Amino acid sequence: MLSRVKTQQWLAQFSKHEKKAEEYLNRALDKQTKLAVTGLSRSGKTVFITSLVHQLLNSVESNHLPFFDIVSSRRVQGVKAMHHPDMHIPAFRYDDSISKLYDNPPTWPQPTSGISEIRLAIRYKSSNTMLKHVAPVHTLYLDIIDYPGEWLLDLPLLELSYEAWSQQIAQLCQQEPRLSLSEEWRRFLNNLDVTAPAKDADLRKAAELYTDFLHQCKESQYGLSLLQPGRFTMPGDLKDAPLLEFCPLLNLPTTISSDDSLHMVMKKRYESYKKHVVQKFYTDYFASFDRQIVLVDTLRAFNVGYSAFSDMRDALNMILKSFNYGKTGLFNKFFGLKIDKLLFAATKADHVTPNQLPNLERFLQQMLAQSYNSAVFEGVNIDTLALAAVKCTQAAYTQFQGQKISCIKGVPLDRAEPVALFPGEVPVDIPVPEDWREGRFNFIGFKPPRLSNANATGLPHIRLDRALQFLIGDKF
Repeated sequence: MLSRVKTQQWLAQFSKHEKKAEEYLNRALDKQTKLAVTGLSRSGKTVFITSLVHQLLNSVESNHLPFFDIVSSRRVQGVKAMHHPDMHIPAFRYDDSISKLYDNPPTWPQPTSGISEIRLAIRYKSSNTMLKHVAPVHTLYLDIIDYPGEWLLDLPLLELSYEAWSQQIAQLCQQEPRLSLSEEWRRFLNNLDVTAPAKDADLRKAAELYTDFLHQCKESQYGLSLLQPGRFTMPGDLKDAPLLEFCPLLNLPTTISSDDSLHMVMKKRYESYKKHVVQKFYTDYFASFDRQIVLVDTLRAFNVGYSAFSDMRDALNMILKSFNYGKTGLFNKFFGLKIDKLLFAATKADHVTPNQLPNLERFLQQMLAQSYNSAVFEGVNIDTLALAAVKCTQAAYTQFQGQKISCIKGVPLDRAEPVALFPGEVPVDIPVPEDWREGRFNFIGFKPPRLSNANATGLPHIRLDRALQFLIGDKF
């Protein structure tokens, strides 16, 4: 007879495999979809997920999602938040976030700094003639996974040696504002003999100064996006971990270094980071994603200037290249083909006048032009969209020199009363560097709207229904 302990172990293993088999079956039958949501810094991930969940939970009688077919055709039978499916992933705190939006006064939810997840069960009547005969009502389990966009920028590291990565960072630091911001870190490195035996104090100090440099790059007045490694600014559960105590070297040795040299120790830690952090994250999580949306705060780049824009453009194209599913693509090489729909969304579309939305979408498309066509050629179903997950302004008009001008009206973050203002035009084409003059763009932030009864009326938004239709509309 099996001992009690062995019996319990066998039952635990059986339960684990049974759960895995059920998940595979659900995915094969289109009964489960994993939607990954990410975005570069300050792109509005938490607000987006909160609004998306809220819209779906209140979708049975909703009039707020006219372009989401399953809702507009009244086929939704009910939506419910389910128990957290993966015990090792923190839960997305939807209740906390939505309560802040309809507090009096309302406030924006706190941004998340790591991975989190929420599951919704969507009961619906299928539009498929064959499925109607099998059962009148079906259920789709939608898992929404939130993770920092900074982690997505780490994927290209898998194909870069430590030396190649160090050279890339060195080139970036030759231009402003990185040249000035990296001065203290570069000065410290210049005083080190990278071929001498590594000292723990030097390793920690170099990593600390490099991390400080990356955090300065993220500050609003610089607005840089291409920051690697991603875990240095968004460490998640690796905060203060020794695994993050390395940095690139700007003056690489021309001769072979000993194994205990600063150069080789840095290199070993870089390779360990790639293996135990980057590849592990994408193997454990990314391999299971079905759909992906990348949120982009394009307006922030306008305000800061050309350096912020070009850095964001490079970061987005680096992300898009990672979704190349061809034979040489990173996903195919490391993880196999999985994600079949990818949406890039320009957020905060309510911060421009309604007639500027086509320009905002066109501008995002141009930012992605470097990699967009090749990704489409390789079979990625990709789209771009301007949206506002929570609309906090209203369209307005004013008279200027006898002409009627489109404006927006809302409560700025630094004001208590609403104001009507003209935020500026989004250029149709990307301006040349000298045209990014100071003061040309001034897209300000706004407080969330006052909601009388959010649960009954749903959150006001712009084109969130179009995003839902693209990402999961075919599942119903």
